[in-house]
Amino acid sequence: MSMQSYYLLGRSGLRVSPLSLGTMTFGKDGPYGGIWGSTDEVSRALFDRYLDAGGNFIDTADLYTYGTAETLLGKFIAERGGRDRIVLTSKYSYNSTTPGDPNAGGNGRKNMVRAVDASLRRLRTDYIDLYLLHTWDRITPAEEVVRTFDDLVRAGKIRYAGLSDVPAWYAARAQTWAEAHALTPLINLQLQYSLIERTLEPEFTPLAQTLGMGITAWSPLGMGLLSGKYKPSEGRLQGEGRLTSAVGGDKMGLFTDRNWAVVATLEKVAKELGREMSQVALNWVATQPAVGSVIIGASSVKQLDGNLAALDFTLPPELRRQLDAVSTPSSVPFPHSMFAIPHQFDLQGRAAVGDKPAGYTPPVFAGPPATVG
Repeated sequence: MSMQSYYLLGRSGLRVSPLSLGTMTFGKDGPYGGIWGSTDEVSRALFDRYLDAGGNFIDTADLYTYGTAETLLGKFIAERGGRDRIVLTSKYSYNSTTPGDPNAGGNGRKNMVRAVDASLRRLRTDYIDLYLLHTWDRITPAEEVVRTFDDLVRAGKIRYAGLSDVPAWYAARAQTWAEAHALTPLINLQLQYSLIERTLEPEFTPLAQTLGMGITAWSPLGMGLLSGKYKPSEGRLQGEGRLTSAVGGDKMGLFTDRNWAVVATLEKVAKELGREMSQVALNWVATQPAVGSVIIGASSVKQLDGNLAALDFTLPPELRRQLDAVSTPSSVPFPHSMFAIPHQFDLQGRAAVGDKPAGYTPPVFAGPPATVG
């Protein structure tokens, strides 16, 4: 696997890079932009470096730095050219600019149509490749969301659709509704996933695999805890990062004994491989089942280059097992404990039954042979 290899996202024909460039820090506007945002110059350098490395998958949202991220992206793309080469993702849901207007936020049709038109203006384009519901609002019917996505595809304003940060049952309802009514299928689930956040695995991984939605993982470095700035061997809070800020790790509930055990094992594995901790953490996420791409962010070109090198090696099975063991959640949510041995063994009459033989669906590469990590 490398940045020069591209894979289909979910059950679609859309080719995307295994690492996606996140733009949440493009610009200085909004509360988080003021803390973690990058200047226009740094944002442009990151954008250019990612594309020069062969990446094609860029993630943004109308919420990011209150629209400034989209505005900067629109400017960068227009100046550089090559819009059709870029797979541009944006998201809607949040009302960050019109307080008091209930229809300028949420997941409904009125806000989706308003939001996509505003994003198109900021991005200086007439279409968005992948458009996502950003966060479930708990009240808008999935049927309304799916129907509006389909209308936007038919209108040529978006090419594909997906969901971010929704319950598994809602994603399943939306996808089965689309399938039953021959509407635009959902090809993407954007979810938080890292060595310290693995709770999506019991529900979302099989859902994505079965219903054709590739997972794009956000915060693969655990809000920075897995970045290498925080090394147990040198003291827990070494270096300056977002987790030592006023809205840092203590307030976010990240500084736990379990998480420090994960970080310690990650540090050990990285030293054994001669790699950066961040590269090992990214490699682990990128090679997990159902993951289509991993969203990476950076505050400098040097940091971005380090992240882009995360696919240049293969995690040995024994080292992967060490990371898996220390990061596995302490308990499995019910009823998933019923789906493991010995229950399944008893269900099959104590015979060994599998889905398909090994090699039943070998990987397909259209083009030169690819190195698989």
